Amino acid sequence: MQVTETLNEGLKRGYQIKVTAAELDEKVTEKLREAQPEVAMKGFRKGKVPLPMLKKQFGPRLLGEAMQETIDGALSSHLEETGDRPAMQPQVKMTNDDWKEGDDVEVDVSYERLPEVPEVDFSKIEIERLKVEADDSAVDEALANLAENAQDFEDRKKGSKAKDGDQVVIDFVGRVDGEEFEGGAAEDYPLVLGSNSFIPGFEEQLVGVKDGEEKEVTVTFPEQYQAAHLAGKEAVFTCTVKAVKAPKPAEIDDELAKKYGAEDLNALKTQIRERLGAEYAQASRAVAKRALLDALDEAVSFELPPSLVEAEANQIAHQLWHEENPDHHGHDHDRIEPTDEHKALAERRVKLGLLLADVGQKAEVQVTDAELTQAILNQARQYRGQERQFFEYVQQNAQARQQIQAPIFEDKVVDHIFENAKVEEKTVTKDELQAAVEKLEADEAAEA
Repeated sequence: MQVTETLNEGLKRGYQIKVTAAELDEKVTEKLREAQPEVAMKGFRKGKVPLPMLKKQFGPRLLGEAMQETIDGALSSHLEETGDRPAMQPQVKMTNDDWKEGDDVEVDVSYERLPEVPEVDFSKIEIERLKVEADDSAVDEALANLAENAQDFEDRKKGSKAKDGDQVVIDFVGRVDGEEFEGGAAEDYPLVLGSNSFIPGFEEQLVGVKDGEEKEVTVTFPEQYQAAHLAGKEAVFTCTVKAVKAPKPAEIDDELAKKYGAEDLNALKTQIRERLGAEYAQASRAVAKRALLDALDEAVSFELPPSLVEAEANQIAHQLWHEENPDHHGHDHDRIEPTDEHKALAERRVKLGLLLADVGQKAEVQVTDAELTQAILNQARQYRGQERQFFEYVQQNAQARQQIQAPIFEDKVVDHIFENAKVEEKTVTKDELQAAVEKLEADEAAEA
C-alpha cells in the first residue's frame, strides 16, 4: 500500500492511497480463514470446506468489505502518524472508475486539518466583574411585587363602575348564530379586567359595568382559535354582573410569607435575598463571560479551516432567514447566501470554539456523568408528561447528548480561564448591572 501526498496548502491536505490487488486478495483470504471454522457446505463437514472453494463462492462478496477496511485502515494509520485531526469528515473518492477484480485500487483523500492553537497567557487578560449586593431596598421591592401578585379583591361601594384592574364576578352564556356552544357558559366566574385571559375585546366591554347589570358582549373568535369550529366566528355573550371588586394588595406579613412557603416574614426575606444574590451573580457572570470571549477574540489569531467557517456561516444565514420568515417551516427554499456579517460572525464562533476546546483538552476539563445527567433531567422537565421519553431519547442519541454537554463543557473551560485571568470585582448598582445585561442581549441579538 502506498500513500502519496498530493496537496499541502495551509490546512488543506490531499493524498493518493494505492492498495495493490495482492493486498486485497490477502485481506479477503484472511477473512475467509476467520470464517472457515464455522462454514458448512454440501459434501463437507463444518470447518472442512477448502479455502479455494470458499474464495470462489464468497470472495466477490467480501472484496468490497476488504477494500473499505483496507482504505479506512490506511487513512487511520496516516492520521495517527501525522497527528492530523480532520476538521470535517475526509472526502474519499475512488479514481480508477473502470476498476475490475484483479486491479489495484487507487483513491484520493482530501481534508482540512484542525490548526495548531497558540498558547494564551491568561494572566495578561484583564476582566471586570460587576458585583451587586442584594440590599434592603431590592428585597422590599421584591416583597411588594409578591404582595401585588398575591392580591385579594374587596367589594366596591354599591353602584361603583368597574375599572381596568378590577375583578368582576359574572355569570355568562355565549351564543354563535343564536345557539349556545359547549364551554361558552359559566357561573360566578371571577374575571380581572385587563388580564387578557378572555377573547380579545371581551374584557374591554365590561369596563364601566355595575353590580347587578346585564350586558351583552360581542366578540369575534381569532382565526387561529384552538376550537376550530369557533375560529373566526362572531359570538354574543350575555353577562350578568354579580359583583365589582377592587384590587387590594396583600399585607406584607407572616401570612404572606406562608403563602409563598416560608415560615415567617424574616424567612421569606432571607429567601428573597439569596435568590436575588444568585440572579445578580448569574447576570454578572454572563456579562463577564462576554467580555472574556471578546478579549480572547482580540488576543488570539490563527488559521481557520475554511470548511468549518463556511458551514457555520451557512447555518447562521439559514437560521436568521427562518427567524425573518416564521411562516415558512420547511427547507424547500432557495439557498440562503451568507453575508459578510454572517461570515465574520462565523469566523469568531469557529475561532473561539477551537480555542476553548483546545484549552479544555489541555486542562483536562471533563463533564462528569452526574453533571450531564442533571442537565438532561433539567431539560426533560420542559416536556411535562413526556419526561421519561425525552430522557430515553437523549440516552440513545449521541448527538443530542453532545448538544447538552457542549455548553456545560464551555462554561467549565470559561471558569478555568477566569481562575487564571486578572478578574477585578467592581461594585455597581442593580440598574447598572441591568444596563450591562441589556447591552449584552442587544449585542447577542445583533449577532444572532
